[in-house]
Amino acid sequence: MVKRRIGILISGRGTNMMALINAVQSGRLTDCEIGVVISDRESAGGLQLANEHGICALALPRHGRTREEHEGDFINWLQSRKIDLVCLAGYLRLLSPRFIETFRGKILNIHPSLLPAFPGLAGQRQALAAGVKWSGCTVHFVDETLDGGPIIEQRVVPVLEDDTEECLAARILVEEHIAYVDALELVLSGEYEVNGRRVGRKKMLDVRC
Repeated sequence: MVKRRIGILISGRGTNMMALINAVQSGRLTDCEIGVVISDRESAGGLQLANEHGICALALPRHGRTREEHEGDFINWLQSRKIDLVCLAGYLRLLSPRFIETFRGKILNIHPSLLPAFPGLAGQRQALAAGVKWSGCTVHFVDETLDGGPIIEQRVVPVLEDDTEECLAARILVEEHIAYVDALELVLSGEYEVNGRRVGRKKMLDVRC
């Protein structure tokens, strides 16, 4: 069976990237392989981690180019590595319409809030400021809206009375690693359907003789 090839985009330390790599290399995800890790920052710690695990990893910094020009390099690399699915794992730039159209329905992102609540930057800070009792993380397909694509997986954590942004972020991050692997497993299986903003497992037909 031909394995699906995953491309991971990062901007920092790559903890969610490592959750995906570990799931593949441990055999949890058996029908895919990591084809490339790309960062927009040369200083991203995740690049060295990926290399240490035998994965092609490179930095493509922007260096004053437009977003579209910069992402052209990303697209070329992903296509040259025959990537089937793109996973954003702490990638901190908005994707251009061209990028989204090139990989329509094949881009996943992890966000540290229970979308549609608190999209955009600093979801944990937004949750604390709003006074909510529960927060969490969301894995979703990426479209042209800000964190607005169909929701694949969510996990919930309590917001404690003495939480700081850092404490809440750390607790959510634990759940992110679980949620991303679960979401990718479902997408790879193909046994899902999209209804509006909801992604659910396909219902089995009850066939009785």
